Amino acid sequence: MLILRRLLYALMLLYIGRTALFAIAGRSIDWLKVEKDCRRAIQLDNSSVKAHCTLGLALLQKQELDEGVDELQKALDLGRGANPKGYMIDEIWQELAKAKYLQWEHASSKRSWELQSLKEACETALKEKHFLDDSHPGSFSDEAIISHMKQLEVLSRVFKEAGEADIPGEVPDYLCCKITLDILRDPVITPSGVSYERTVILHHLQKVGKFDPVTREPLDHSQLVPNLAIKEAVQAYLDGHGWAYNTN
Repeated sequence: MLILRRLLYALMLLYIGRTALFAIAGRSIDWLKVEKDCRRAIQLDNSSVKAHCTLGLALLQKQELDEGVDELQKALDLGRGANPKGYMIDEIWQELAKAKYLQWEHASSKRSWELQSLKEACETALKEKHFLDDSHPGSFSDEAIISHMKQLEVLSRVFKEAGEADIPGEVPDYLCCKITLDILRDPVITPSGVSYERTVILHHLQKVGKFDPVTREPLDHSQLVPNLAIKEAVQAYLDGHGWAYNTN
């Protein structure tokens, strides 16, 4: 019962938020104990979505981003395999996306610092070369200056292009759900060839009507097929543009 109670406390973070949880529990969560209990639960049942999810949350609280992300990813994969319509899938994805975005922020800051340091070193080297070339007898100062400026322009362009992947922008339309306009996570495709987020189109079919929102053609949930090509394309895009994990 102790393990289940602590798991429940941690899982409630997904639904009511940390402040409300503290008010209900009357104390701060001991995340070290939560982690320990979750690892024991996983030893007993490695397919437990709740155990992997809560372990991931506990690790994130300890700032262990990489392992926390791995555990949340396991929880998401297990949840989708067991019940792709399950109520926890979207909540787990939201927590995973937040953690992935933090990973990107840390890595992006490091890359930015490294690029800037390398750029400054290259600029210094070019200036020293220009000074040495210009000091030689018979050198043409005007030509040397023009050549030096062109080299600096090229250098600036190269480093700008190197950092473009870390500049937030617009996600390509074909990677976004046609209803929410958010980046797809678990895309399905209709017979009309339109891709939607699975939970979103299922909600539409249940609450709005059994038709394709874009084409207005009749549509039943049994006609939805996982769009694996788009799913792979989305993952490839996220791998190269971590800022797209930002769900705000």
